[in-house]
Amino acid sequence: MYLVYVDESGDIGLTNSPTQFFVLSALVVHESQWENLLNDVLQFRSDMRSFYGLKLREEIHAAHFFSKPGKLARIPKHERLQICKKAIDFQENLGYIRLVNVVVRKLGKPSTYDVFEKAWSRLIQRIDNTIQYGNFPNGHGRERDKAIIIPDQTDNKKLTGLVRKMRRYNPVPNLGAPGYRMLQTIRIIEDPYFKDSANSFIHQLVDVNAYFLYQMHQPNSYIRSKKAQNYFRRYNSILCKVASRTDPNGIVYV
Repeated sequence: MYLVYVDESGDIGLTNSPTQFFVLSALVVHESQWENLLNDVLQFRSDMRSFYGLKLREEIHAAHFFSKPGKLARIPKHERLQICKKAIDFQENLGYIRLVNVVVRKLGKPSTYDVFEKAWSRLIQRIDNTIQYGNFPNGHGRERDKAIIIPDQTDNKKLTGLVRKMRRYNPVPNLGAPGYRMLQTIRIIEDPYFKDSANSFIHQLVDVNAYFLYQMHQPNSYIRSKKAQNYFRRYNSILCKVASRTDPNGIVYV
């Protein structure tokens, strides 16, 4: 069984939206490695407490780190940025996880385009395909594992409906030929299990990933001034590169 922790960045609006992109980032870990991940994350958070004074009960929320830090303003802004950078480097060294990433380019999409559904359906399909071919680490081989989606809070009702629908009806265009083929996502079990990132150290890492994936495409002024739009490029070995046929880092562009 794979546990798939997901967060998003950007917004799904197409009209008068300040964002040009909507992104999803997923951290995938096999159940056999979950305790290792938990222990490693606890050690990382302990290190951040020792180095920067970030308490374990305080949330790493990248967007708020830089715009609405609240009590975390006691930690200098450049150190908050370093915490995010260290969160990325920490994950890059965990050989037992994989990241799957989806980016929707909103410019030029018609007003009827469903950004939310397109992004999530691509992510769910890629997770299902990767399990089918046994390309995530620590699994039991081709078509022998399942996964459960564990998102941060989002449009919970809509996502639950989408997961249920794709399990029964999921037409996918044929590659290089007319028509569709039916690829039900039968390796995704149960409804999504929604969590609040404030109560999940793992989701807080995924929040950092989604934020810097977005900033790689549309950085704000502070991130640009620190050249932190390149932070996501620090990832290499844990990227699920088989998720995309066209992007060398496996990012699925829609």
